[in-house]
Amino acid sequence: MDFTNQVALVTGANRGIGRRFVDELLARGVRKVYATARRTDSPEAMELAALDRVEVLRIDITDDSSIAAAAAAATDVTLLINNAGISTATPLVTGELAGIHREMDTHFWGTLGMIRAFAPILDANGGGAVVNILSALSWFSYPGNGAYGAAKAAEWNMTNGVRLDLAAQGTLVQGVHLGAADTDIMAGYDGPMIDPAVVPRASLDGLAAGDIEVVVDDWSAMVKASLAHDPAALYAQIAP
Repeated sequence: MDFTNQVALVTGANRGIGRRFVDELLARGVRKVYATARRTDSPEAMELAALDRVEVLRIDITDDSSIAAAAAAATDVTLLINNAGISTATPLVTGELAGIHREMDTHFWGTLGMIRAFAPILDANGGGAVVNILSALSWFSYPGNGAYGAAKAAEWNMTNGVRLDLAAQGTLVQGVHLGAADTDIMAGYDGPMIDPAVVPRASLDGLAAGDIEVVVDDWSAMVKASLAHDPAALYAQIAP
């Protein structure tokens, strides 16, 4: 992939991993970045709008009309980066159903909605690529984060499904898995965290190589490897 020919759209671009994607894409010389956020009047969004080669768009990925409006405005996109996400810390059995629905509406339905809206645009522009930011929690669950893990697991297999659906139009679909990154969504977490800037570097290096999956850190690699074995060994380490 020659990044100098790309027009990228990044969801959840106002902070965290999304903002690092914007910075890394610009450093690699892309023609343009649509940096999207739910609020375009926030200080973070206004800071993005001041950057050269960046256009800020409003997208709420849980709102189909918002997605449609963005797709109508960004018809030159060749690289779609689905980064927007939430974490409600909702347990599956005792947590509020509203929180579980929010997780699924964002990570599964919202991400799928973005792909469905932009797939024809990518096709018209030569195929391009889709990047879905997933998680090590696509492959296991942790106490108190059952809703997030279930939504990310659904998003992971949705990523596999749309990869097959979009292969005929030449669209590469990449899933990116990571553990904890030092971002606002991980506030209060006291375990080891990676620098969020590592994520876009690994993802874009993977795109340049044609990789359909990127496993960013050792924790994610360990969890993925554990899937080939008895899950009791892994869950003995994390069960409350």
